[in-house]
Amino acid sequence: MEYRQLGKTDLNVSLICLGTMTWGEQNTQDEAHQQLDYAIDEGINFIDTAEMYPVPPKAETQGRTENYIGTWLASRKNRDKVVLATKVAGPSKRITWLRDGNVRLDQKNIQKALEDSLKRLKTDYVDLYQLHWPDRETNYFGQLGYIHRPEDTPIPIDETLSALEDLVQSGKVRHIGISNETPWGFMKFMEAATYQQKPRMVSIQNPYSLLNRTFEIGLAEIAIREECGLLAYSPMAFGLLSGKYFEGSSSPESRLNQFKVFDRYNSPEAKAAAALYVQLARENNLSPAQMALAFVNSRPFVASNIIGATTLEQLKENIESIHLKLSRDVLAEIEQIHQQYPNPAP
Repeated sequence: MEYRQLGKTDLNVSLICLGTMTWGEQNTQDEAHQQLDYAIDEGINFIDTAEMYPVPPKAETQGRTENYIGTWLASRKNRDKVVLATKVAGPSKRITWLRDGNVRLDQKNIQKALEDSLKRLKTDYVDLYQLHWPDRETNYFGQLGYIHRPEDTPIPIDETLSALEDLVQSGKVRHIGISNETPWGFMKFMEAATYQQKPRMVSIQNPYSLLNRTFEIGLAEIAIREECGLLAYSPMAFGLLSGKYFEGSSSPESRLNQFKVFDRYNSPEAKAAAALYVQLARENNLSPAQMALAFVNSRPFVASNIIGATTLEQLKENIESIHLKLSRDVLAEIEQIHQQYPNPAP
């Protein structure tokens, strides 16, 4: 396993991070524990979850993923061996059951969210606590263009950062990060930390894959210059880049077949681009999944690549992408496909 420094901290995290959003929906507790055992044995020390998991979010399953991780930590007694990350949800009109539907990134919500997460995780601290998405209305979750809404009244970034500072000072949170953030938000958090001498964001968790390289446009330079690396999620575009949806090997339980809400991966452009990437991998005797992951692994602004799997076979294949280094010729052909289909699944 390869390890990279998380921001300017003393934490070195595995380049492959174990994502958990299927646990409690597509995976049972036993399956989650099996994945965790296997990942740890393979050198993964980084686990990412969220208070709203599993996905898609539902009132009856909310928090189940953290519960599964908590029972594993309690039974294995190895909390010191993992870097544990979770997230606090931002406001959403679709998540009406969480904290009475009044979810904001303010002191009250953030403190309550962390306390509940710690109980489910059966630990007294998390290594990385992330804002799952901004409090303000902006362009994320597949929205490319920014639409300004003057009536929007978000919690000020300074107030959110102060709430996180309190958690860091309490010892319940070691480091903080952002997720689904824009260049403006990224720099505002960095600016506030610098001028107000508050905790600094150490990571940014945004989508990044062969089908979505929008991070490169405005965020990659910030990530490198500010030493705040990307935790890349959806690196295989919900499995589309594995090739299984083109080769008839997907099952009715596969994510894109089961959850139609993730329609950004179902556009004709996304499917056409993915088919070309899969073909490129096959022509070079590569696993399409491993090629997709190896591309993400190779980016200098990536701190860790968050993989998810519903079976141990998928998990093994994904972890082994760490050993694949793409040739110049393959990288050049990837660029040609990207020029033909730039960011078809943002």
